Amino acid sequence: MKKIVGVLLVLVSVVSFFSCEDEDDATNEPYLIVKFQFDPNQVRLNNLGQPASIPSGHAAQSPDFSKISAHYFELAPTAYTQLGNGTILYHADETTQGGSVAIDFSKAVIVREGEAFLKIPLSQVAQGNYEYVRVSLAYQEYGISVRNNGADYQGKLASFVGYNTYITTHAIGNNSFPINGNRLQGYWAFALNDVPYATSGQAPAGATTVPNPIASTSPIPAGSCVVTGKFSQNLIINGSETRDIVITLSLSTNNSFEWREVTADGKFEPSIGENVVDMGLRGLIPSYVR
Repeated sequence: MKKIVGVLLVLVSVVSFFSCEDEDDATNEPYLIVKFQFDPNQVRLNNLGQPASIPSGHAAQSPDFSKISAHYFELAPTAYTQLGNGTILYHADETTQGGSVAIDFSKAVIVREGEAFLKIPLSQVAQGNYEYVRVSLAYQEYGISVRNNGADYQGKLASFVGYNTYITTHAIGNNSFPINGNRLQGYWAFALNDVPYATSGQAPAGATTVPNPIASTSPIPAGSCVVTGKFSQNLIINGSETRDIVITLSLSTNNSFEWREVTADGKFEPSIGENVVDMGLRGLIPSYVR
């Protein structure tokens, strides 16, 4: 009887050992993690990925970014990989509740700088040699400066740059904006800090800058916000990774909030008819550590 008990104890110990090992293996599985970074000093690019100045008659400021959301994330092997033919790792929820297909803002993943936007087991990422990242930006939230009657005020702007977004109600602080419908790329809402004032508007169609340095070989659809960036060294996924790979998407906020001036003073003054014309981010530099 003692021998039988001893054998059973050994078997239990062995099973427990392997169970713990399995749990540890699952816990220690390496991930691909994607984060955002905002850089007001990064080069300011145009739609073709070339350095761009502020057009005559316009002015701009580098906003103080606090939050961001994306609609789509893809790794592309080469400059000839067409949009959608790379490794798609994320596609946000969409809905037709507002009529046409639109991003469902109620289900958006909204993060701050340095927070994980995506975390995917590397075992689920296709092996390959990737040269480019493509990310479709959807929502931005940031602080800007506004002038009114000679005084400057600080406020927060919610910027919807996705191709089309279905919004029920969104808020900036205590200010609520009931929409219950679709809004095309360029819809924005603004509220002053500590002052009871809020408003909203729409940037012109097609005015949102979306840098794509491989536009000649791999274009993006008009009205989308698929920003493209190139790794300095290709990202290689070979299936034998034992550590996390963290991709940082550095976005240029260099004078990314742009308006048409009425008074040429470099101050955004909507009360005199100065209108938002462009809220597109001005470039993407992806990097990774492993």
